Amino acid sequence: MGIRYYKLFDLLQRRGLKKTDLLTLAGISSPTLAKLTKGENVTTDIIRKICDALQCQPGDIMENIPDEEKP
Repeated sequence: MGIRYYKLFDLLQRRGLKKTDLLTLAGISSPTLAKLTKGENVTTDIIRKICDALQCQPGDIMENIPDEEKP
């Protein structure tokens, strides 16, 4: 399945922030926010910007969901 960012959006909600607040706080673009929302790939530089802005670690904002093993 890949990387999921539900932890990021949960963290924003707990802090009383909206997804769009992340644009200003982390200095990311709207297309990048759309990628995060859809669970698409983003660069480690984007992850670093988000972590710096929210003062957290990568594991606080994302989770690796392994693909199901096939027989």
